[in-house]
Amino acid sequence: MGAELLTGFDCRVCGLHHDVLPLSYSVKYPLASGAVPADELESRVVLTADLCVIDERFHYVRGRFAIPIHGLDEPFIWGCWSRISAADFFRTHQLWKDPARESEPPYHGLLNSELPLYGDTRDLPVQVQTMPVGRRPHFTPADPRHPLAVEQRQGMTMERVIQIAEQMLHSPSF
Repeated sequence: MGAELLTGFDCRVCGLHHDVLPLSYSVKYPLASGAVPADELESRVVLTADLCVIDERFHYVRGRFAIPIHGLDEPFIWGCWSRISAADFFRTHQLWKDPARESEPPYHGLLNSELPLYGDTRDLPVQVQTMPVGRRPHFTPADPRHPLAVEQRQGMTMERVIQIAEQMLHSPSF
């Protein structure tokens, strides 16, 4: 987790007051790497905090969906992974520390993380926009009608942030 509000919230699921309200959730590795047997991980998967290559064929970049929160300057963040083409991956790697990378056009990607609050997001087509050096790419669903895209445009209420926290804390699917 990352940013949080220290005022916390009263949870309708468990009835307790949680001292912090997370404003971000992050997936540490692409779903595809979870399909590799544990005894083969070292030989088949190259994983850093931001990039992943599986079997020297499948390329992933870690990015984020930033969603405005009504009444706050700070956005809500879903940190997740997208598969991108080998050419885009190598271009991303080549420009990793180059300030000119911000002028790159968006790459096409397929989400490789599950965000069950938005339905089936595995292989969701996304646009991957390179951000300034030191910041992860920004993801936007390619379909502007997707619930995640709608939320990115319209923002979310604090009530929605609390709903997400309740689900993340108490759902066995996360």
